[in-house]
Amino acid sequence: MKKLLLAFLLCPIISFAQNYSFKQLTAEKNTSMRGLSVLDDNVAWVSGSNGYVAKTTDGGKNWQWTQPKGYEKLDFRDIQAFDALKAIIVNAGSPAYILSTIDGGKTWREVYKNTDSLIFLDGMDFWDHQHGIVFGDPIKDKMQLLKTSDGGLTWQDISANIKENMIVGEAGFAASGTTVRTGANGKVWIATGGSNSRIFTSNNFGGRWKAYELPILQGESSTGPFSIAFYDNRNGIAVGGNYLRDKENSNNVLVTKNGGKSWFKPTNQVFGFRSAVEYIDKNLAFATGSSGTDVTTDGGKTWKNISTLNFNALQKAKKGSLILVTGTKGQIYQLKAD
Repeated sequence: MKKLLLAFLLCPIISFAQNYSFKQLTAEKNTSMRGLSVLDDNVAWVSGSNGYVAKTTDGGKNWQWTQPKGYEKLDFRDIQAFDALKAIIVNAGSPAYILSTIDGGKTWREVYKNTDSLIFLDGMDFWDHQHGIVFGDPIKDKMQLLKTSDGGLTWQDISANIKENMIVGEAGFAASGTTVRTGANGKVWIATGGSNSRIFTSNNFGGRWKAYELPILQGESSTGPFSIAFYDNRNGIAVGGNYLRDKENSNNVLVTKNGGKSWFKPTNQVFGFRSAVEYIDKNLAFATGSSGTDVTTDGGKTWKNISTLNFNALQKAKKGSLILVTGTKGQIYQLKAD
């Protein structure tokens, strides 16, 4: 689902209460970055508009930028990195492409293409180095699902595995690539929004699915969940709101304790629209978006605003402590809990 990209002027280093600070690492390219994959304290990849992809191998001090040849006009909304050499990117819009590199971004291979005028891929996640899933907006009322079992070399259409149709106006958001999340033992969650918001979940790598209501702000094309995160197969957080009114916070965050079957509102809301949420540990999590960043230290029950800077995506290293956030004008920041 296409988004309005909002931008704010960001300054290099800004500190906030509770000893959280944002350190600007780079802002050298004209790109709005929504794809983010942080592997460890050294290696991370980002992707964004105008065909840009970048990689760091020194914790963000230096970035190597590239634009896959022939795909310079695409908006790469999500990226999955496996190491300093291998990464997979997916664009939003039609035609839809999935590209793969195994030489650190020097060359890219087209591994999937769909020219249907209605195709719009929203996000991607992997269970391990071989098995991954991509989802997209509905075509003929069916959510689009792709699955790989060979590390992204080939993709199988498994859209028919979801038996429930999506209602008119229900779709996904490609705000940060995090409305799809994989978990242990074949678990996967997908959040939809717009006219209707639900959580679709599978326990067997996308073979069979169940759908549950997600009572976050919804009902308009600009509303719904824009990001979900799960600490384990039971504890999760959903954030979103209305990106057209990004300072409103009537019902922008929900928490689940049973894997998405039911959700409850925290004591207080995040302070506006949020497009990314990430667990740091079971209790500590951050949510960020165009109107700022919030922190919870009790698993999502209460939230405190720590920044009004405009960001798209946030992610912690899979192995390590590095936390990166990306913005709309090529900005990459490091979030530090001092």
